[in-house]
Amino acid sequence: MIPLITLSHGSRKPSAAAGITALTAATGRMLQVDAVEAHLELADPSLDEVVGQLAEQGVTRAALVPLLFTDAFHNKIDVPEAVSNAQQRHGVTLLVGPHLGTSADVAGVLCDVLPPSLPVGAHIILYAVGSSDAAANTAVEGLADAVAHCSGYSAEVVYATSGPGVGFGGAAVIEASRGHSDVHILPLFVTEGLLLDRVLDQVDNIAASTGARITHSAPLTTSLAPLVAARYRAALSELLTESRA
Repeated sequence: MIPLITLSHGSRKPSAAAGITALTAATGRMLQVDAVEAHLELADPSLDEVVGQLAEQGVTRAALVPLLFTDAFHNKIDVPEAVSNAQQRHGVTLLVGPHLGTSADVAGVLCDVLPPSLPVGAHIILYAVGSSDAAANTAVEGLADAVAHCSGYSAEVVYATSGPGVGFGGAAVIEASRGHSDVHILPLFVTEGLLLDRVLDQVDNIAASTGARITHSAPLTTSLAPLVAARYRAALSELLTESRA
């Protein structure tokens, strides 16, 4: 079977890699294939290192799934560049599947991880990184609408960094929480990281400032395994089509 490589952005938080490892292993078990993670930056191993190791094992083809929600700079520039360099250096063909994206199946995962005890009338804050790419932010806002539809709660996006509107991070969460008695922060994060920590560490202060009860979900990690498996199968679909031609 063709092995799976998951490719994350990477994080300066050392423990973040454990979430990627768990997701990759869970997906590998689901697909019954060998699976290994790589990172674009800030963490090891790199894609080049992983592909080099696979080449040493005699692997000639691998399927790669970018663990990215938006089609912005990392997916458009960094991933193709890393893939091209690794292929040229090690002679392994990388079949690149779709990134995680913001489609209905992602909304379904987000709705599934909401706590069943969330009160009627609670407000969901979909907490996302944010991008200088306007289309990427628009896609995330559409995802928040889909979460509102499938959950029955109101929902809006707050960005950890750059994004449309005024403010970001904890200050923007405070503004989004005003006027709501119950607020649930729903991270659009594959794994933990410093950007997410910055707002979750302020939960008590946000509650004190707004009078709202603030709860939050964990990063998605292994909840994404079925989606990563689907992206893996999509990466192989073109190969299977060519073999039948």
